[in-house]
Amino acid sequence: MFSIMEHRTAHVGKRGTIVIPAAMRNRLGMSEGALVIIEGDDESVVIRPARATVSDAAWRRTFVEQTNAAYASLRADRRAWAEIEGDREPWDATLSDGLSDEPWVEVPEPEGPR
Repeated sequence: MFSIMEHRTAHVGKRGTIVIPAAMRNRLGMSEGALVIIEGDDESVVIRPARATVSDAAWRRTFVEQTNAAYASLRADRRAWAEIEGDREPWDATLSDGLSDEPWVEVPEPEGPR
């Protein structure tokens, strides 16, 4: 896809702030708080919206698929799963150390004027 580079002039403000013209922000789908990538060399600076790339999405999908497969494999191996559960027991005991055996109960807000 071919596009013509648009050029605008902007002032660098205090702390290095630069205002990107509204037309450019709108065209790029950038709003306040948007994440940008800033690239530069000895002669120029380029600011562009940070977007997840196809490779990022593919990496995430592969990571999740591999993690799910590893978890399913672990659950299918009874001995390995029992070992994991055994390792978890001391941690579970530590987490409730010093707490009563009664379940947590939410205390209702008092009624009436404050």
